[in-house]
Amino acid sequence: MSNLKMKKIVNFTQHHPTPEQGKAGVYNPAEWEKIKELLTFDELPSREEVFARARQLTEIALAEHERTGAVEVMIGGAPFFMPALYHALLSKGLIPVFAFSRRVSVEKKNPDGTVTKTQVFKHEGFVRF
Repeated sequence: MSNLKMKKIVNFTQHHPTPEQGKAGVYNPAEWEKIKELLTFDELPSREEVFARARQLTEIALAEHERTGAVEVMIGGAPFFMPALYHALLSKGLIPVFAFSRRVSVEKKNPDGTVTKTQVFKHEGFVRF
């Protein structure tokens, strides 16, 4: 698929897109550090703060839409924050999407004969409402 036809999905999570997500069009915008800051809550937020941050993030998403044409925004973070962000994005015509990943067990035999088991998250697609 050419880059001109590839759907752009703006990353509004605290994590870099996986290679699979990148192939699906997910990218970090220039304001990604600010986005991560707004998604991070170090103290119990007030209702007003939750909605204010959702509005700030929506403004960033709108600016990104104007710059690139991206209408989908991959969101993720604190569960209490996602409804506010989801509805703020929708109210401005942007489409919030959630990544769906499958956990895959990977075992690695170590030089000393022990085995290390890890969980790898495999991107499978997006959930859209």
